[in-house]
Amino acid sequence: MSAPGATILHADLDAFYASAEQLLDPALRGRPVAVGGGPRGGVVLAASYEAKAHGVQGGMPGWRAARLCPGLLFVRGHFREYQRLGDAVMAVLADVTPTVERISIDEAFLDVSGATHLFGPPAAIGARIRERVRAEVGLPISVGAARTKHLAKIASQVAKPDGLVVVAPGGERAFLDPLPVGLIWGVGPVHGQRLADLGIRTIGELARTPSSAVEHILGNAVGHKLSAMAQDEDPRRVVTSRRARSVGAQSALSRRRPERDDVRAVLAHLSDRVSRRLRAKGRAGRTVTVAVRFTGMQRATRSRTLPVPVAATLTLTEVAERLAWSAIEDTAGDTAPCEITLLGVSVSNLAEQRVIQLELDLEPPDPWRPGSAPGAARRAVDESMDAIRTRFGSDAVGYLPVVLRRGGAVPDEFRELAEHDL
Repeated sequence: MSAPGATILHADLDAFYASAEQLLDPALRGRPVAVGGGPRGGVVLAASYEAKAHGVQGGMPGWRAARLCPGLLFVRGHFREYQRLGDAVMAVLADVTPTVERISIDEAFLDVSGATHLFGPPAAIGARIRERVRAEVGLPISVGAARTKHLAKIASQVAKPDGLVVVAPGGERAFLDPLPVGLIWGVGPVHGQRLADLGIRTIGELARTPSSAVEHILGNAVGHKLSAMAQDEDPRRVVTSRRARSVGAQSALSRRRPERDDVRAVLAHLSDRVSRRLRAKGRAGRTVTVAVRFTGMQRATRSRTLPVPVAATLTLTEVAERLAWSAIEDTAGDTAPCEITLLGVSVSNLAEQRVIQLELDLEPPDPWRPGSAPGAARRAVDESMDAIRTRFGSDAVGYLPVVLRRGGAVPDEFRELAEHDL
């Protein structure tokens, strides 16, 4: 049944990284595949549906995945191929409608209200997208269609793997009510468990719970948002061009006591990733924000706004380090030593910075000012390393704390695909 009013589509590639590996190597097709990790260690970055059938999931330790699925094949990721394939799929979507909002490397929203006179109702357009992506790119893709972005995304999740679901106007409640609350965008394991403790397990149960009660459990902002989503209240439109307001990166840590060298190494690694993405787009930012998560899900943030925009790795690292220790020391206070589980760095208040205007030698040199002599030297070093990495790969050169921290569970190339936000 077609649904003329269900003109917002969400297109999402199925098990993208694993499906891409099966496309690149036909010998892997139909077999359980894990990208990343290994039987002796590391973390699984993605799993094929054949592996998921045995309980293998992204984020799982490789040894556990191997135990769940004895025939599991571990492969290293081909990250440049992922970008190429993701871009090829977006080109197919752009042929259907110019109103495409890409939200990650492998998924996007579309507004097809202006395309129905050419290609038919949303159901026909969704089928056309799936056929073209399979024929021209070689990958499976699931599509959901509805009147709101939130519902279209849920519909594409229900459609997986390799399916199409159209939610007809007027049928939203019948579709949503029996679904698990975890399908709502923003409900993770922690929020899901808190809701389950109150007997709220389906979207319908959440929709029938007063918003004030949900806000009391999850906090005002999150509770209000999730209650609105459960009611399918989502006024957001598909936005075709959206300039990032901030650039950030974060790293989950095993539960640990904060030590100076360890914290600096993590922040240097995060600052390196953020500053490289800023420089690649000719941008810099004035406001640096650091987030620290402690055990018990307690979270603290600290920000500092600088007089001029910065994009130098060392400068960002130094600012982030001061902010992180301010948050750690304020939170720990005079109590028992705290433990941290996540560090994050972001830069906002962005501006163009493709060239640096050198300063006259009238003030004491300050490396945090890009136009000072030491600030310009930092920028020159960064640009030289950027050029080397572009030609020889990300591991070719780096600052010492970053180099020493390499070999972590998740490769930087994988993180950078997920952080493609400029």
